[in-house]
Amino acid sequence: MFKTKTLRKAVLVSLYGASAVAVTPDVYAQTDTSMQSVSVVGSRRATSSATDTVVPVDVIPLSKVSESGGQFDLAQTLTYISPSFNSTRQTGSDGADLVDSAALRGLGSDQTLVLVNGKRRHTTALVNLFGARNRGNTGTDMNAIPMLAIKDVQVLRDGAAAQYGSDAIAGVMDIGLKKSKGCEAVAGFSEYSRRDGKNYLASAYCGVDIGNGGVLGITGEYLDRGRSNRAEDGNPRTIGDSKTKNQTLYLNGELPTVASGRLYLTAGAQSRDASSGAWARGGIDSDDIPSRNSAAMYPNGFVPFINAKIDDRYATIGHRNQVGEWNMDLSQTYGYNKMIYDISNTLNASIANKDLLAGGKGISPTNFNAGGFSFEQLTTNLDFNRYFDGVLGRGLNVAFGAEYRHENYKIYAGEPGSYIDADGVGIGGAAGSQGFPGFQPADQVNANRHNVAAYLDLEADLTDTVKAQGAVRYEKYSDFGSTTTGKLAGSWRVAPTVLLRGSASTGFRAPSLQQMYFSSTFTDFIGGVPTDVVLAPNNSAVTNLAGIPKLKEEKSTSFTLGSTWTPTQAVSVTADLYQIKIKDRIVLSGRFDDSNYPDLAAKLATLGVGQAQFFVNSVDTKTKGLDLTASHKANFGADKLTTFLALNVSKTEVTGIHAPASLKGYEDVLLSEKERLYIEQGAPRSKATLGFDYTHSAWETDLKLIYFGPQTLGTYSGTAAGVPNQHYDAKASADLSFTYTINKNMKFSFGGNNIFNVHPSTQNPDETDNGFKYESVQFGLNGASYFGRLYVKF
Repeated sequence: MFKTKTLRKAVLVSLYGASAVAVTPDVYAQTDTSMQSVSVVGSRRATSSATDTVVPVDVIPLSKVSESGGQFDLAQTLTYISPSFNSTRQTGSDGADLVDSAALRGLGSDQTLVLVNGKRRHTTALVNLFGARNRGNTGTDMNAIPMLAIKDVQVLRDGAAAQYGSDAIAGVMDIGLKKSKGCEAVAGFSEYSRRDGKNYLASAYCGVDIGNGGVLGITGEYLDRGRSNRAEDGNPRTIGDSKTKNQTLYLNGELPTVASGRLYLTAGAQSRDASSGAWARGGIDSDDIPSRNSAAMYPNGFVPFINAKIDDRYATIGHRNQVGEWNMDLSQTYGYNKMIYDISNTLNASIANKDLLAGGKGISPTNFNAGGFSFEQLTTNLDFNRYFDGVLGRGLNVAFGAEYRHENYKIYAGEPGSYIDADGVGIGGAAGSQGFPGFQPADQVNANRHNVAAYLDLEADLTDTVKAQGAVRYEKYSDFGSTTTGKLAGSWRVAPTVLLRGSASTGFRAPSLQQMYFSSTFTDFIGGVPTDVVLAPNNSAVTNLAGIPKLKEEKSTSFTLGSTWTPTQAVSVTADLYQIKIKDRIVLSGRFDDSNYPDLAAKLATLGVGQAQFFVNSVDTKTKGLDLTASHKANFGADKLTTFLALNVSKTEVTGIHAPASLKGYEDVLLSEKERLYIEQGAPRSKATLGFDYTHSAWETDLKLIYFGPQTLGTYSGTAAGVPNQHYDAKASADLSFTYTINKNMKFSFGGNNIFNVHPSTQNPDETDNGFKYESVQFGLNGASYFGRLYVKF
C-alpha cells in the first residue's frame, strides 16, 4: 500500500501532467485529498500507480462534483464529464424509463464491464426493449450507488476481457468507494426552468474507526426526483423524466487482521419507487373504445402509469494477505436486482367489455400487479500477484487467479387481471392491463448457469523507458461452452515528455441470462381473433420452430494506439485511436408475421402465435474512434484557472448480417434500417467537453461547454415508405455553477445546467419511436435546469 503523501503526488501528476504521466491525466475534477490508496483499473500490479499503466485510463475523482455539482446521480454526472461515456434518460420506453442505461464508446450497455472496488458488479434484471438507446441490452444501474460514497471512477478505455472476463469489450469502469475518516453531508435541490422535475437530495457520509486500526465508511442517501412533462398543450401524454424515490445505504471498510492481512467489506442496498407515463388512450371520440378503453371509466381518455418497485443489493467480503512472497486476495461478491411492475390509472378493456356485455357499466380494476423479474449473481475470486525485481529487464510482475460465478434469472407472473382476455372472443376490449400487459404463467422462468475462469497476467519493465503487458484468460460456461482471450500492450517513453502506447486484444461477451430467457406474451386481435404476440426465449418451441440457433458469445478484436505529451507541469495532452470489431453481436429481431414472412407465420399459427421476435447472434459491427484530452493550469497571483478539453469521436457500422438458414432472405425483418441506426447512432458519434474552473478568494466558478454531435435515427414508417430518417443537428449545452466557501467546513453552490435551454431538433411525432417530436437523444428533452447545494464537513 502507498502512503498518503506518495498517493497524493501520484494523483496530482495524473491531474495536471508531468514528465512521468503514462495515462490520461485526470482533467475532470479536483483530487480527493482523503484518499488512502490507489488501485488502477487494467493493472494487477500491487505497486501500480496512476502513472504506470500502458493503456488509457481516466481517473475521475468525484469529491468536487458530489459536493457542488449540478447533477444529482452518477450516470448524469459522468455523461457531462466523460465524452466516451453516454447515458440518456428515456421516455415512453416502458421499464427503460426507470433505469438509466449507460455505455462507453457508442457500444451497448452490456459491452461495458462495471466494477466496484475492483470487483464485478451485477447488471440489472431489465432488458431494454424500447427507446433510442441500448435496445436488446442489459446494463448496470450506475444510479444505485450514492455519489457521496464514491472516491473516484476509473475508466479503462480499452478492451479488457482477457483481464476481467465477459462484458469488457468497450472498456471497464471501476467505481472506488471511500473509506476515509470524518463526516460530511450534502443537501440539494434542483428543478427545470419549466418548474417541474424537482429534485430533493439529502446525503451523508461518515468514516469511523473500527477494531484496531480499521475504518468503516457509511453513506446514506435519499433522492426524490419529480416527474417532468414536455408534452404540448392538448397532448394528454406525460413525456419527460420518470418519477423516482431512492433510499440508499452503503458501507465500505477494512480491518487489519494478522501480520499484513486486511479484511475488507462492501455492502449496499437501494430501494427505488419509480413511475413513468405510458402512451395515452383516447376517449369517446377515438377508436380506443371499446378496444383499449371504457367509456364508463375514462370518457376523456387516460394515461396509464408504469410503476415499479426496484430493489438492488450488493456485497463483497474478502481478505488480502501475504503467502510467502505472494500477495493473495480471496473474495466473495453478491449482487441482486429485482423489478416488480405495478400498473396504475389503467384498465383491462376485456374485463370492462365482459362487464358491459353482462349488463354492467363496463368497469375494470384500475391497478394491476404485472409481475416482473430478478437477477442474482455470486462471484468468487482468488487472485495472486508478485513482483520479481530484475527479471526480464528491470522487473516482472506476475498475477494469476481463478473465478467462479453463478447466476440466476427469474420472471414472475402478474396477477391474472393484468394479462387475461376476459371476454374470450376478442369482440370488444384488448387483453391485459393497458400500458403494460402483465407477464403470464407461460412467461415464468427460473434459469441458472455458472462459469469458471482462470487467467495469467504479466507486466514487465523491460527498460527504464519500455513497459509491456500480456494477459490470457480461459472461461467455460455451463450453457454455451468455453472461450479463450488474450491481450498484449506496451508503452515506450521516447522522450522525457512523450510516451507512445498501444494494445491489441481479443474479447468476448457471454449472452446474458436475460437475453436467453426473457419471455413476454400478450394478446392482439387479428381479424377479430385473439392471437398471441410472443417475444420468445431462446431454445423455446417458437424459436426452435423458427430455426433460431442457441445463443453464443459475441467475439471481439480491439486495437488502440496513442500517445501522451506533457511539455510542462501545467500542460498535458493525450490522444488515442482505437478500433473494435465485434462478431456475432446479439440483437433483438423485428417481428415476424404473415405480412413479412407468410411461411413462417403459418408455422407459428400452429402454436397459436401471430407474431414473434427473438434474440439472435446475427450482426457484425466495426467501431473506429479517437479519444483526445488536453489540460492546462495557470496561476494569476492568488487566483487559479484550470482549463480542460476532452473529445471522443467514434463511428460504429454494421458490417454484416448473418441470418440463420431459416431466415435467409429476410434480413430486412431481422434487422430493419431503424434497428440498424439504433446500433450505429444510438449515441452521438462525437462528443466534447470544454471546461474552465476559476478560483478567486472564497469564490469558485465552473463553466462547462458540452458538444453533442449529430445523430440520424430511423422512423416508424421507414424509408421504404418514402419517409426520410430523423436527423438531429449537432447541439451544445452550457453548465455554469458558482461555489462560495463559507468557512473551511461549509460551502454553498448554485447554478444551472443547459442554461441556454437547448433542445434536440424537432421531428415528425408520428415517425418517432416514442411518439414525441424528438427522441431522448443527446442531452435529453427537458431543457434548462437550476440547482443549489449546501455542503458541510464535520
